[in-house]
Amino acid sequence: MTTNLRSESLDAGGAASAGPRVGVLALQGDFREHARVLAGLGARVSLVRRPDELEAIDGLVIPGGESSVMDKLSRIFGLQQPLRAAIAGGLPVYGTCAGLIMLADTVLDAIAGQESLGGLDVEVRRNAFGSQNQSFETDLEVPALGADPVHAVFIRGPVVESVGSGATTLASLADGRVVAVEQGNLLGTSFHPEITGEHRFHEYFLAKVRARVAA
Repeated sequence: MTTNLRSESLDAGGAASAGPRVGVLALQGDFREHARVLAGLGARVSLVRRPDELEAIDGLVIPGGESSVMDKLSRIFGLQQPLRAAIAGGLPVYGTCAGLIMLADTVLDAIAGQESLGGLDVEVRRNAFGSQNQSFETDLEVPALGADPVHAVFIRGPVVESVGSGATTLASLADGRVVAVEQGNLLGTSFHPEITGEHRFHEYFLAKVRARVAA
């Protein structure tokens, strides 16, 4: 659990000085891995732990971790309602693994008292692929990202059980289970592109951020 609430910024030097301002929710989980990827792609990256830090960003990544812990900490630190307002206001947000759970409108197997931020018109199931020692890797066809398959790593990831009319499926496993979705300013994946060197989902997200900044 993160206890140091000091604000931090990470960037790739001069190349990032003109890049979009992207925050990574840093309450819990693998936020530093996302920060490194985004900085390497030219974004000006900051770690978000307080409500006022949302005002300084053009987009946000919610990392993998433990969704129930993120939910509790977001409420403890007064972030839940500002995050919901930012999402409703059009802030581009990308959620991976636990981040996808946080963005889902419905969490079918939420633990007692667990809440999500919502925004994605989907129903998800937590830990749908079993325990951590049942983690696996596979290649996914993602037409929105080009012809080459995306190599995906699943670590205690959720699965999208149903996709509402407002959301769009971006990728599914061979058995049909949905593992990547988008809806307007929101993007969610069940897997962890931040740890594989596969950066096309981050690039796809940054394109959403840049489009909003330019609008």
